[in-house]
Amino acid sequence: MAARASVEALFKNEAGMPLSHPVDRELQHLRDIALKGYHRADGLFDIEAHLVDTKTYGFPSDYRGQLNAGEPLHGMWVRMTIDSEMNVISCEAASDFTPYSVCPGAAPAFAGLAGLKIGPGFNRAVNERVGGTKGCTHLREVLAQMATVAFQTLYPIRARLAREAREAQKASGADVAGEPPTTPGARPALLGTCHAYALNSPVVKRRWPEWAEE
Repeated sequence: MAARASVEALFKNEAGMPLSHPVDRELQHLRDIALKGYHRADGLFDIEAHLVDTKTYGFPSDYRGQLNAGEPLHGMWVRMTIDSEMNVISCEAASDFTPYSVCPGAAPAFAGLAGLKIGPGFNRAVNERVGGTKGCTHLREVLAQMATVAFQTLYPIRARLAREAREAQKASGADVAGEPPTTPGARPALLGTCHAYALNSPVVKRRWPEWAEE
């Protein structure tokens, strides 16, 4: 009962909660996903995910016996190491908790994501390499969120490098290899990706007035 109460406490409708007050209800399932982006000492980046599924009640498991309330049904890790151009250098996965004994056997397949590039077509490429019985549903689904975290992690760094490259180019008059994400005159990649970046949004009018529409 203590474990169940502690899990329930996470979802109590406290004062100031922005959602409407819910009908009386009882929490059944809790999925926690922690996503982190690291800048490594060698210049590469680690994007890590930790997924944990728990129930608020105990139930029998053919593989693990009785699972108690709050005990992880799934406990899984993924790490993608990428470079500044969003290329996947390596990927590894591991499972602490699974519902079946065979589940950890899916983890090695995720090493096959090395060589992919995070960007358009990434999810499709992931499905081709670790989709269906080649991989694990939970590990595979979290990769899409990891791709978003990769962009969030690298964007300010890439923007800074772009500024430095432009400054160096201006100072020397020499061409700078590569195309930074904020190349002058290039259409910002964020345009049209969400409500805030609609062409008629006040955000776009302020940040990129040359691309804004009425």
